[in-house]
Amino acid sequence: MASRRSLHFVYKIGDRTATAKFYRDILGMKVLRHEEFDEGCKASCNGPYDGKWSKTMIGYGAEDNHFVCELTYNYGISHYEMGNDFLGMHIESSEAVERAKANGWPVKEEGGHSLLEAPGGYKFIIIHKPQPQDRDPVQQVVLASSNLEKSIHYWKDLAGLTMYKKSDTEATFGFGDKQAKLVLRDIGGPVDHAKAFGRIAFAAPGADLPSIEKKMKEANETILTPYISLDTPGKATVQVVILADPDGHEICFVGDEGFRELSQVDPKGDELLNEAMKKDKSDEWFAKKGGKASA
Repeated sequence: MASRRSLHFVYKIGDRTATAKFYRDILGMKVLRHEEFDEGCKASCNGPYDGKWSKTMIGYGAEDNHFVCELTYNYGISHYEMGNDFLGMHIESSEAVERAKANGWPVKEEGGHSLLEAPGGYKFIIIHKPQPQDRDPVQQVVLASSNLEKSIHYWKDLAGLTMYKKSDTEATFGFGDKQAKLVLRDIGGPVDHAKAFGRIAFAAPGADLPSIEKKMKEANETILTPYISLDTPGKATVQVVILADPDGHEICFVGDEGFRELSQVDPKGDELLNEAMKKDKSDEWFAKKGGKASA
């Protein structure tokens, strides 16, 4: 389905300053846009939290043709318990390894690749090739599966992704040859999302979303947020439906037309993030209360 595409993966972050340094100075990504919110998202974009939070979209290029990272920061929460659900994002960039070493960031070598860990524990597998300039350096996101056959049925037959490869332990899915892929890897046991669970997002024509939801309902699959239109003040209205696969991985399908307008790169994104971090006094406030909370 050429009209559908992979968009981003959502990470909950606790230390926003250290995280920004990792994505910008180590991975070499650019801030695409940054937004601050006074209350929780209607589609639970920031998890099950109702307070002040921020969203930073960061990647190697515009969301129209790059798979990017969405960093959600809930003020007052410094750490999220990690589960075994997220197994890594694969990036082609020997330059990231060089930057990590130059900055004293830990680099672990394994299986011919380098492993970098973001603040909070998210893993990034770096492929030892020059970072491409004519395509997205992000190659795939790997998530855990407790039963690969069930995962294949869900992602291929219900969610409509193409299966590109399959082995005894993993299957690779996507919507296009040049897009970042989703890999489901069988871990031989239950998938634990803990508190740091993320969400993968895809775009589809807005008219497709009701039929996606209908198909999931008919198959008795989990619908976390039924089809809804979300308004962003001064910006586009975007249709959304949020699902969960058999292992509880959250999946967001958004209407492509509205999202393309909403996701335009903001040249002030970097400046807005820096300003928000400078104004963030939650560290000082929570220090007086005995430290920030952990989730």
